[in-house]
Formats: sequence, structure tokens, C-alpha cells
Amino acid sequence: MAEGERTATRGGVKSSLRTLEILELLASDDERRSIAEIARELGIPRSSLHGLMHTMADRGWLQTDASGTRYGLGIRSLLAGTSYIETDDVVALSGSALDRIADRTGETVHLGRLDGADVVYLAKRESVHPLRMYSAVGRRLPAHATALGKVLLARTEPARLDALLGRGPLVALTPETIVDRARLDEELDRIRTDGYAVDRGENSLGITCFAVALAGDGSLNAVSCSLPDARLDAGHRAEIVAALADGAREIDTLLGRRGR
Repeated sequence: MAEGERTATRGGVKSSLRTLEILELLASDDERRSIAEIARELGIPRSSLHGLMHTMADRGWLQTDASGTRYGLGIRSLLAGTSYIETDDVVALSGSALDRIADRTGETVHLGRLDGADVVYLAKRESVHPLRMYSAVGRRLPAHATALGKVLLARTEPARLDALLGRGPLVALTPETIVDRARLDEELDRIRTDGYAVDRGENSLGITCFAVALAGDGSLNAVSCSLPDARLDAGHRAEIVAALADGAREIDTLLGRRGR
């Protein structure tokens, strides 16, 4: 390969990486960002971003606000994410089980997946009550601050946990979030013993969430049920944990028949 061809190849890879970094940054929260902010957060020269950002906006992967200066994800990003969910076996096969959990508990139900140090909501069933937690399919949260994430971290090998979380303080979403790794490790030990995880206001104050992991080897998926503390009592807690365990077994059975 000639030197010019090698340079072009490297440049193409760099542009691809930068495109992915931009999409991942803008997908990490609900904030729109200016080119200057994106350049600063990603460590990319502003001069290198202008053409790339405009191209992504022209193709619909990004969109701007009314001022034309602040960027967020565009409709093609939504279509790509929707296509992923619609073609995912776990999501497709979990629908009836999620419905049954929601019917039994009357509360908000999620299917989530571990993605690095985060958990991502892949499916949701709404609570029958007007007072409920805020969430949306595609939302990403730190795994250590959610029941969904903790029940999946409890299935992760120690070396992998250290690589994902490090040994230093973890980010706090509320004053109740476990930010000390030693405390989190103790919590994960309890989860392994109990078979389910509990998030006690660690993600949203006043909201308790329970989660059970799917049982397949290497599964990165779990189901959860969330409700305001005002509706939680011992009987409801037992019913929620039982409904989640039954739902997880149902999904595992269907995935086993499909051959995962």
C-alpha cells in the first residue's frame, strides 16, 4: 500500500472514531452542546469538528436548536436505536413477561442491559398509578446507582469490576448513592446471596427499585420494578420480588427455546 493510501486509511479511521465519540457524548445525557463544548470534552480541535458536525447534521444524525449553534441527536440516531430494539431477541421475547410483571405489581417495570459501567433501559411498562418514576427507553445511568445495574454487576468477575468501576469514589446521583467501592462490594455480596438487588433512593430520591437478573450464562440483562416509597410495604415488596423472579424465569425459558 502506498504512503498516500495509508494516510487516507488512517484519516478515515480517525473520522469514524470522532463521529462515534460525538454520538456517544450526545447520547450520554439530555444536554445539547456547542461545537466549542464538544471540542473541549472530547479533546478534538474545533477546526476538525466543524465540517464533521455539519455533515452529520445534514444527514440527520444530529440536529441543532433554534439558534443553530447547539447540537443534539437527530432523527436518524433515533431510527437506528429503534431498529436495534426492534431486532433484539431479548427485547422481543420479554414483552409478555414484562406485561405480566406490570399486571401483578401495578408498578413501573423495566428491562435493562449492562453496557460497560452503565445500565441502559431497553423496554418499559408504565405504572397504573399517576405518581411514578421518570424513565425512558434508551436512558443510560451509572450501573452502581440502580438496582438493574447492581444485580448485573453482582454477576461480573472482580477483575472486570475493577476495570469498569475503578477503586476510587463513584459518582453520586443522590445522597443515597453508594459511592464507596468497599461498601458497593458488600452490597454486591448481599445481592449474590439474596438473588435480587434493591435501589433505595440511590437513583431517584423517594423511589425504591427491585431487580432480578436473567439467569443465562453471561447474561447482561435484568428486569426491575420501581415504585414510590409511599406505596411500599412488606407485602408489596414480597409480591414484587416474586413477580420479577417469575418473569426472569419466563424470559430465560423463551430464550433457551430460541437458543439465545
